[in-house]
Amino acid sequence: MGGYGAAMKRRKLPTGIQTFRKVREEGCYYVDKTAYIERLVSVGTHYLLSRPRRFGKSLFVDTLKELFEGSDELFRGLAIHDRWDWTVRHPVVRLSFAAGSFEEPGQLAANFNDKLANLEREAGTTGMYETPEGRFAGVLRALRANTGERVVLLVDEYDRPITDALESPDIARANRDFLRGVYGVVKECDELLRFSFFTGVTKFSKVSVFSDLNNLTDITLDRPFAAVCGYTEDDLDAVFAPELEGLDRAAVRDWYNGYSWRGGAERVYNPYGMLLFLRSRDFRAHWFETGTPAFLPETLLRRGVAPAALEGLVVGDADLSAFDVGRVKTEALLFQTGYLTILGEERDDAGHFYRLGYPNREVRVALNLGLLAAKAPALSAQVECSRLRRLLAAHDFAGLERLLRAFFASIPHQWHTRDDIARFEGFYASVCYAHFAGAGLAVTAAESTSAGRSDMVVRHDGGVCVFEFKTGGGTGAALARIRERGYADKHRQPGRPIHLVAVQFSEETRNIDVFAVERA
Repeated sequence: MGGYGAAMKRRKLPTGIQTFRKVREEGCYYVDKTAYIERLVSVGTHYLLSRPRRFGKSLFVDTLKELFEGSDELFRGLAIHDRWDWTVRHPVVRLSFAAGSFEEPGQLAANFNDKLANLEREAGTTGMYETPEGRFAGVLRALRANTGERVVLLVDEYDRPITDALESPDIARANRDFLRGVYGVVKECDELLRFSFFTGVTKFSKVSVFSDLNNLTDITLDRPFAAVCGYTEDDLDAVFAPELEGLDRAAVRDWYNGYSWRGGAERVYNPYGMLLFLRSRDFRAHWFETGTPAFLPETLLRRGVAPAALEGLVVGDADLSAFDVGRVKTEALLFQTGYLTILGEERDDAGHFYRLGYPNREVRVALNLGLLAAKAPALSAQVECSRLRRLLAAHDFAGLERLLRAFFASIPHQWHTRDDIARFEGFYASVCYAHFAGAGLAVTAAESTSAGRSDMVVRHDGGVCVFEFKTGGGTGAALARIRERGYADKHRQPGRPIHLVAVQFSEETRNIDVFAVERA
């Protein structure tokens, strides 16, 4: 896989390196993705790939650049080397919107004009056209004429000028319309192009961004390209074996594996997060901490999304592509940004359906911590969840009650007065779920038994807690319900402590009214 032969020696971890040449020349670990490139080039011309941030998209784009420019020496030992014609070198135009500010009017046009000026200098042409589209097409024509070879166009972070401005819809729409015109040049200049490849985090509908480029092939959910970015379990064994010694592989999989784009049993690790873990050997939310979109937790809260509801969410295939300015479905937002992944799929006469869920422990813990922090910014969600875990391990339910009461008391009044949150059924239970999930515990909401569904089950340090939540009424009935319906029966094992916990919330105080516990 890595092209280094049989000898397995320790190498440099390519943490944060997005340049293929640097990875190869510095002798870094490298997971060979070039077989995917051969497949792409042999069957088509224009492609779109959507993957979450920090998933290796930029490195893949840079690999394409070096390949088409004929950097033979960098590919020796890799899958594509002996299957590529190194005598042909194509001119490559690489556009990246990874850097720059796009949240004010005119910033995108200025940024793109700077890129055009650089391209014109490299192509030896001048701006003979007044529009960005005309200048862009002029560069492609000049490169084709100068070299005699068709041009390769690589666009990295194609969507960032739009997503960065989503909180300002008018600017986001203006940026979208600007890019639609620029990307439309690709179809106009099809005869000049050998290959084009667009990457981004989100998958805007073709109508909104690529309406003039209707020959673009979206490989985001194509099975053959499910692992085009990310590390598989086999990749870890073949490439990173020297770094894996002494690690609990089951824990590594639980924390970091699990992303799937219709890969069936083949799931992948986020490369950046995995490299950070291999460097530190510390189980923590490495990928999440590199920059969760600030608007995400508040968007979920504003929409009344229960964290527990994200487990086993079923959506149609059209739902995952429903992404446009002012029309961003929650399912599409979470899937495209990497906070949910495909756990399974099925098809019937009504269409294709996907079952979504958290990819791994890292995302489950970190997203719930983020939601708690957004609900009660005056408290440290991380400290709260750490305390909760210790209290539960000690079976200190009085301390657990005090911790939850203090948290509910710290939630700002405006969260309760926002209309959508005020109508959100299960708001209180969702806060409890986020606490336990944020603590890294195994939490199951609405767990099914033969007699019905318990509200929440938490597994911790060899023990189990079965929760029932009520708003108004008494907790006695709730405890009786857990007992009578045998919600704890499936968890009974010799020596395993099981506690039944009934929590009653008050609509007047917006806090816990009664907290009752008994040993099962």
